[in-house]
Amino acid sequence: GRCRLLCKPSALAQHLVRSLGRSAVLWGEHWPWPHWPQLQMLRQLLQPPEPEPMVARELLQLPDAGLVALDWLVGPWAAVGGSGGISGPVLLLIPNAAGKVTGGLLQLGLRALEQGFIPVIFNRRGHNGCPLTTPRLQPFGDPGDLREAVTYLRCRHPTASLLAVSEGSGSGLLLAYLGESGSSSCISAAACLSPIFRGRDWFEAGMPWLYEWPLLLHLKQGLSRYAGSLAESVDMDGLLGSRSLRELEESLFCRTRSRPTSWEVYWERNEPLRDADEAAVPVLCLCSADDPVRGPPGRSLPTELFRSSPYFFLLLTPSGGHCAFPRRGPGRCWDHEAVLEYFRAMAEFLRTEERRKGLPRPR
Repeated sequence: GRCRLLCKPSALAQHLVRSLGRSAVLWGEHWPWPHWPQLQMLRQLLQPPEPEPMVARELLQLPDAGLVALDWLVGPWAAVGGSGGISGPVLLLIPNAAGKVTGGLLQLGLRALEQGFIPVIFNRRGHNGCPLTTPRLQPFGDPGDLREAVTYLRCRHPTASLLAVSEGSGSGLLLAYLGESGSSSCISAAACLSPIFRGRDWFEAGMPWLYEWPLLLHLKQGLSRYAGSLAESVDMDGLLGSRSLRELEESLFCRTRSRPTSWEVYWERNEPLRDADEAAVPVLCLCSADDPVRGPPGRSLPTELFRSSPYFFLLLTPSGGHCAFPRRGPGRCWDHEAVLEYFRAMAEFLRTEERRKGLPRPR
């Protein structure tokens, strides 16, 4: 349709173009109000998934005694945690940096479950009801906890391929992990929905108050539950008095009592694309030109990365808002179908390459 795929020419890119070109969802009818990205975003945030998902939670203890939560989406198509003989692809879902599991992300998980995937949601320390057992949260682009979760999933499902999808600002975590891990990431393919590519620029530019203030309030409410434990390392009065997302981020990770650091040094360690040249996994980034949260495309999209790296693909659509991409019909988002089609195309390409080169399948 009106979508554009920006990437470096390669055999993989040609296969992806053919696969997405055959996908009916990119040629179908989208929402009749394409010029209202704010309304599109609110619709996706407020509309619950259909049907209501069942979730089985598993707590994973980290080397420093911290905890992250893995929420397995279960239903009539799979057993709890995907245990048993069936070994479909494991789909790791990463919410935004605020820990908000949106209805859109749950709907994607349910759609994947119907198609034989094993979806699981990664919840950071202290997010979405996960207990905070250490006076420490996860910085914007620190993939340490995610690496532990990926290692556990690989041990839990050793014969299944591992895929990953991130939403919004949560993409900073996935992109940082893929860059740091390189060819050792254990992930076969990844997708980012409305990602935030340049973390520092995004915090410094700020969002429209319609989005920033509700998000700031949501974060403060979650952090206030752990005021006692966080007081050892963070000035809670300054944190709860923050008037912007940047002030909150600085209070949490820069103005700490034990290891204070500067804003510049913090982003040297946490910028999502700091090691993007080392990534060795196909990554589809689905973005909208009218995204009111990410900002204008000319300032917020690293087009040079997609032109130079054979692993990064940008699917750019003129409308769709932030993590919305609605289409006609209840509870449907066309980006979900596009992402699942992308994963099918990647699996097909890898199987073809293995047959062509005569490579044995990994055990």
